Amino acid sequence: MAVAVPDGLRRCRQRLARLLPTPAATPFTFAYGTLLLITSAVARYAAGPAVMDAVYRGSSTDVAHLVRTPLPVLAGSALWIAGGIASPYSLCFLLVLTGLERRTGTLRAACVFLYGHVLATLATEVPVGLAVLAGRLPDSSLHRLDYGISFGVAASLGALAGLLRPWARWSVLAVFVGAALSDLLTFADPMTSAGHLIAVTLGVAAWPAVRRGSGRRAEG
Repeated sequence: MAVAVPDGLRRCRQRLARLLPTPAATPFTFAYGTLLLITSAVARYAAGPAVMDAVYRGSSTDVAHLVRTPLPVLAGSALWIAGGIASPYSLCFLLVLTGLERRTGTLRAACVFLYGHVLATLATEVPVGLAVLAGRLPDSSLHRLDYGISFGVAASLGALAGLLRPWARWSVLAVFVGAALSDLLTFADPMTSAGHLIAVTLGVAAWPAVRRGSGRRAEG
C-alpha cells in the first residue's frame, strides 16, 4: 500500500538532494569529487605512510618544484585532500562546488576553482622564493610541503558568496575570514592561512563573472 509523502517533506528532500553533486547537473563537482574519493581511499587504505609521504612531496607546490615542473605539481597537488577524506574541506568541497556549479555553470565553477588554486599558490610561494634569495629565509623553505584543494575551495566559497542573499553572503565571508585571520595570528600555519585569505579574495573578485553565469542559467 502506497504511503503519501507530505509536500513539506518532499520539498525538504529535494532541497537536501540539491546540496549534493550529480553527474547530470554538476558534472565537474561529481567527477572531481569521485577522483578525490579514490585518491583519499588509496592514501588511507592502499599505500603505506612512507609511500604517501613520497607522493605528497613529489606533488608539493613548493618553490623548488614550481621552478622546475610547475604544471605537473599544480595539477598533482590538487589530487589530494590535506587531512584526508575526514577533513572539513571534503564537506566544504561538495557543498560549495555543488552550489556554485548549479548556479553559474560547469565551466565557470571549474575556472573559479582552478584559478583560485593556481593564483593563491603562486601568491604564497613566490614571496618565499624571493625571501630565500634575499637571505631572509633558509634554503629549506624552498622545499616546504604544500598540497591540497583548500585554496580552490576557498576561492569557490568567495565566488558562491556573491550569489547568496546579503545576510548569508556576509555571514559566510565573516566566518571564513575570521577563522583564517585567527589561524594567521596564532602562526599555526601562516603561509596556508594567508593563502586562504588570498583565495577567498580571488573568489570575491569573480563575482561579476559568476553573476553573469547565474543570470543566464536563470533565464534559460
